[in-house]
Amino acid sequence: SGYFVVLVHGSVEHVEALWHEVAEVLAPMGLRLSVEKTKVTHIDEGFDFLGWRIQRRMKRGTSGQAQVYTYPSKKSLASIKERIRGLTRRAQHRTLADLLRRVNPVLRGWCAYFQHGVSKATFSYVDHYAFWRIVNWLNKRHPKLNKHTVVRRFLPGWEIRTEGVEFFRACRVPVTRYRFRGTRIPTPWDSAAA
Repeated sequence: SGYFVVLVHGSVEHVEALWHEVAEVLAPMGLRLSVEKTKVTHIDEGFDFLGWRIQRRMKRGTSGQAQVYTYPSKKSLASIKERIRGLTRRAQHRTLADLLRRVNPVLRGWCAYFQHGVSKATFSYVDHYAFWRIVNWLNKRHPKLNKHTVVRRFLPGWEIRTEGVEFFRACRVPVTRYRFRGTRIPTPWDSAAA
């Protein structure tokens, strides 16, 4: 299991003090901080946590205004691509409906987890990747049909649907961002300084 501690505002001395405080809290539970697994980093460098990449960056269209962004990490993106790749292997499913019944819940769950971050571009990328994996699956499942026939028969209007099952479009998932309120969270050092 892992732990995550955020120091919203402070210096290196505050980080060292917090390190010792966390160690004291964990000790009675028989736990300890692992030096190898614990990383102290600045928010501008960013870090990965539970599939998210959390990093402060300059806001587009502003002159020097920084914002903290949360978006899917490279590892979580690689993970969903691997899941889709595994599900869209030719021998995995007998019909397109079977394939869609397996792929849709995976995409829906992944998008639901990441819909509260800066994920719109990533959702479009995952949607594009999954769409073309399914199209390639169709081409391999029907080697005697040319590509135009496959498109006409299985992709009317470039929408993937069959037997009442429609391909879940990740690019259409609405993204609703959480508001960052880090500057308004009190710290023990604020009250000590007063």
